[in-house]
Amino acid sequence: MAWLPADFVHPTRVPLDAGHHLRPIRESDVDIDYPAVMSSRERLWSRYGEKWGWPPAHMTFEQDRVDLARHEREQDAHESFNYALFDADETELLGCVYIDPVEDPDRTDDAQISWWVVDRHAGTDLERALDAFVPQWIAEVWPFTSPHYGI
Repeated sequence: MAWLPADFVHPTRVPLDAGHHLRPIRESDVDIDYPAVMSSRERLWSRYGEKWGWPPAHMTFEQDRVDLARHEREQDAHESFNYALFDADETELLGCVYIDPVEDPDRTDDAQISWWVVDRHAGTDLERALDAFVPQWIAEVWPFTSPHYGI
């Protein structure tokens, strides 16, 4: 069974609140993604490092650009999704939401969903809004029956 129906169209812009929205990340976002990731690297490593090896301690701008290009290709192919959290004008990247297939054939979940905000928004209203929004958005828009939340 494919993880997404062939006719599924993924959202391209998702409002979160009056000042923030999600959209699929692009290679061209590297100028604002790189500082967001590296400013929160230790916390992100504690969450994603063991499983994904990301973000490495000495990740370069070019390595990040290559990673974002891969995410963009995977989204176009509906293999996985990385939605970036932006301010209204997309001048700042504030976090990400990952929507991935489950790779372990013994698991019964049909998607793995995780998200983060940059360190300066950890524990704030923005993080709480994202925490409340993501499961609701997945349930209402995405065709999953048993998503797993977390890494």
